[in-house]
Order: sequence, then C-alpha cells, then structure tokens
Amino acid sequence: MEPFRTLTSLAAPLDRTNVDTDQIIPKQFLKRIERTGYGDFLFYDWRRTASGEENPAFELNQPRYRGAQILIAGKNFACGSSREHAAWALSDYGFRAVIAPTFADIFFSNAGKNGIVLVRISEEQVAELLHKAQTIEGYQLTVSLEEQTVSDIHGFRATFDIDPFRKFCLIEGLDDIGLTLRHAAALDAFEAKHDQANWLKAK
Repeated sequence: MEPFRTLTSLAAPLDRTNVDTDQIIPKQFLKRIERTGYGDFLFYDWRRTASGEENPAFELNQPRYRGAQILIAGKNFACGSSREHAAWALSDYGFRAVIAPTFADIFFSNAGKNGIVLVRISEEQVAELLHKAQTIEGYQLTVSLEEQTVSDIHGFRATFDIDPFRKFCLIEGLDDIGLTLRHAAALDAFEAKHDQANWLKAK
C-alpha cells in the first residue's frame, strides 16, 4: 500500500448524496477474481450510456476532471452493501482521497485498508468545495494527512479528525498484511520454538 502524507491534486465533484456501493461498483462486476481492474467499472451505470458509450454529462467523463485523485461527494457516501470492491474500484481508478460530510461505517474501514484517505468535514464546507470544483477550471485541493487539513490556494482551509491508528497505517502504507509482516521476526522465532518443542515431544 502506498504511503499517504500530503496530496495536491485536481478535485472532481460528485454532487450527489447517498451514493451507494452498487452505484460505485455495480454487482455484475463482482465476479472478477482479481483485485485490480475495477477502476474501469467505477460508477459504470453513470459513466456509460445504455449502448456502452461514455456519457458526456457525467462529471468524471469531462476532460477537466481527468486525472483527479481527490473526489468530493455528498453525505452518506458508500452506503448500502459492505462490498470491499467499492474501495478497490475507487483506488484502481486513481482516487486517493474522498471528501464528504459522512461515510458509511463499513466503507470507512475498507477504504482505510486500501490506502484511501476519507476526509469528513461539514456539509457547508463540502458545498463550498463542490461549487469551486464546478466553477474553477483546474481546481486543486491539498489534503495533508500529517496535519489533518484540506486546503486550496483560494483561502479555504478545514481540519478533519482521524483515528490515530488509521492515520499511522496510512502514513506508513501498512495494510493488514503489512502490519503482520512488521512482526515477521517474532513470528518466525515463535514458529521455530514451536517446531522444536514438537520435535522433542516426538522423541
């Protein structure tokens, strides 16, 4: 998992509330056995027309938002089913941070384990950022996980809370496997001692 400290990037607006995980990654794409490639299907039903062509009206299809690594969304983002594929799709597409007033609890956990920083700020602050992203060409935001701030060059600045352990893992780039591997030496020593004890018993 890539460490996250400070990110300055284009910001893409998704001015919708209650965006559920089936909208983030529709159920027909959950059959994939790989953990990668889900970015192609992110918001598929919004990004594509019935014939499979790109929908030019959808925000992420507009050239001005191409390459954005920060997504601004409405409250209760990623509600619905608990599929971790939603975090995989957002990450695979290229988003490293999502800003919203509130997030679904299970998604909040899944996102952190996949290197995505979730920034919770007030509805009024999110509304301001949505407006700026929609009206300022090339609008960028800076998310500092170390300082727990989100800011722009136009005078906006807000702070956000984050669990200290989650912050540590994101800054160090540690997912569950990475956390376990930090104790590899101790685990190897335990296994060696355990194997030796079993060998002595067998004698």
